[in-house]
Order: sequence, then structure tokens, then C-alpha cells
Amino acid sequence: MKTYADPRERINRVEEELRGRPRKWLVTGAAGFIGSHLVERLLRLGQKVVGLDNFATGKRENLFHVKNAVGDARWRGFRFIEGDIRRLETCREACGEAEYVLHEAALGSVPRSIDDPIASTDNNVGGFLNMLVAARDAGVSRFVYASSSAVFGDHPAMPKVEAQIGAAVSPYGLSKHINELYAAVFARLYGFDSIGLRYFNVFGPRQDPDGAYPSVIPAFIGALLRLTDAADLEVEIRQAILQQARVRIGVQRQLVLLHSLGRIVRPARVDRHIFVEARQTIVVIGRGTIRYCSRGGRLLRGSRSLRNHRVRRKQQGGSRNQAEMTKRGGTQKQSHEL
Repeated sequence: MKTYADPRERINRVEEELRGRPRKWLVTGAAGFIGSHLVERLLRLGQKVVGLDNFATGKRENLFHVKNAVGDARWRGFRFIEGDIRRLETCREACGEAEYVLHEAALGSVPRSIDDPIASTDNNVGGFLNMLVAARDAGVSRFVYASSSAVFGDHPAMPKVEAQIGAAVSPYGLSKHINELYAAVFARLYGFDSIGLRYFNVFGPRQDPDGAYPSVIPAFIGALLRLTDAADLEVEIRQAILQQARVRIGVQRQLVLLHSLGRIVRPARVDRHIFVEARQTIVVIGRGTIRYCSRGGRLLRGSRSLRNHRVRRKQQGGSRNQAEMTKRGGTQKQSHEL
């Protein structure tokens, strides 16, 4: 197997190949957060794309954003089907002449699955099986689907390794595990290969922080925005997050492209990278920059924890900071790491 020292080199090669010979793609969940980014990237690469979504959680404005981003000429390479993966005939229509399927459609959220396990199972298991059958019958070359880190269940090992799976702790995690089991059975019985990507916390532009079941990172950002009255804080936070968000989305969609074309990468390594980076999201709070890092699922904030931390930081690095400030001849904003 050929390897590349720089992952960007491998991505560039894949994108060159796509531009040289456009393919036909199906993206389910095309109006969703991740799905719309995949659609946008594929269209920018000159691909022919069919999108499928029922707008249960996807948003029409995401597709409008994609249209504006890629321009009218490339947008003509996109066809949208409003439909539900729980209907096999809809899945067959969507697969049509697709060479590659990127299956992102699902009813996400662990809390949602606990509130309504029937709906989650119906969409995530029944809908997934419909897509597998339709893609197999259509002769699709590659089927890449969204699994989840929830598959790891209660297994305590860190970093996560694909083969180490604990007991399911939610209907959502169970549904995604069943997806992987079904995919393995289809490979064994029918020779239909597929690849599941166990996403951790993916965040970035077009993600809704205010829904009934927001993901942890946008929920965290939304909570910060509600904790302050500073008029310019939202702009500062969004700029800081957006810069890193572009990287996260880029990693995810490029990973999907690599898998779709049969390139081999190390999902565990990539997942661990994304997980670690997500714990180090830089946000701007008040007058200082705080590097947020979860400690046992707990955000150190508020007067006592933050004051104590500031005192320790001042005692440990006060002289060094003073020397730097004197050298520069000005004041310096203090950086806190929580």
C-alpha cells in the first residue's frame, strides 16, 4: 500500500483524479450539516450529484447556501430528490446511475433516541437497510456511510480503537452498531463492500446550535453567547471557531472522498485527531483568550475555578510575562488554559 507523508498530497491526487474524470454521486442527507458540505465540495470538483433529503432535520437554506457558493454553472450538475430513506422505492430512484453513495441521512442525537427509540431505529436501521439494498441492486461501486463514535458504547479505553466496542448505552449508538453489522453481512453474502466512518464531534458552518438536540460543540458555543452581554463577543467567538471549523469539515469530507475512491486511511488515527482537537477549541471570552479543554466532561468556568486558575497562572508565569511586556514596551493580554 502506498503511503504519503503529507495527507494533503493524497487528497490532492484524489481531487485531480475527480476533476479529470467526473463521477456520479448520491449524497443522502444532502440538506443536512455534513451532507451539504459534501455536496458543495463535489460540485466544486465538477461532479454530477444527486441529493436526497426529507428535511426532517436538514434545512433548505443549506442547499441555497451551496447554490450560491458553487455558482449557477456547477449547480446545474445537481439534482435534488425530496424523499425518505424509509421508502425502498425512493432509495432505488435515488441510487439510479450513481457510482458512489455517501449515506449521511439519519436521525441523529443520543438524547433524541432515548426520547423516541422507535423513530431512531426506524430511520437509522430500516432506512440504512433500504439504502444498502438499493445500492447493491444498482451496482454502486462504493458505499460510504456515517457511523458514529457512539458505537464504542461504554468501553473505557482511550484512544479509541475500532475493534474495542463496549455495550451500547443508547438506542442511537445501538442503531449505528447494527448498521456496521449489516454492512459486514452484505460484504460477506453479496460481495458488496462499504465503509463506515465513526464520526466524533463534527462542527462547523451551517450547524444549528439552537435545535432541540444540538451537538456538544455548538451547544457549548451557544451557551457562551448566552452568558455575556458583550455586543462584539459573538463576532469574536464565531471568527475563532470558524477558522478551526473549516479544518474539521475539510478533514471529514476529504476522508469520505478518499474512502469512496478506495484509498486506505486509518480512521482511528483521524478520529483521535479530531477528538483531541475538538477539546482544544479556542474561544474568546471577555478580555482574555481561554483554551477550553474538558476535564472529565466538566468545563472549568465561573468565579472560583477561574479566579483560582488565574492566581496560579499569575504566580507561575508572572515574572516571565512582565519581562515580555517590558521588552515589547506595551501591555499584553493574558492567555488562560483551562
